[in-house]
Amino acid sequence: MCEIYSSTPPPEYEQVTRSVRISGAVTSIRLERRFWSILDDVAAKENLSLGKFLAALHEEAYNVHGEISNFASLLRVVCTTYLTKQQ
Repeated sequence: MCEIYSSTPPPEYEQVTRSVRISGAVTSIRLERRFWSILDDVAAKENLSLGKFLAALHEEAYNVHGEISNFASLLRVVCTTYLTKQQ
């Protein structure tokens, strides 16, 4: 039943930490490798480097909501939103 999910290669869900500059400060974000791959695709579609995309997304989300309590979680949801819109 779940073979399509359970057969996911372990490197795909290995956590990877990347350093990015957001609002002038360097911060680390830890996501699973698959999410980083999706974010690379999203950034490319926006004609931005990943760093510039993340900084722009953070700024826009902050302007809309006034705070971002968990940016990594927001990034995961961004990935699922992107994949849903691709269908």
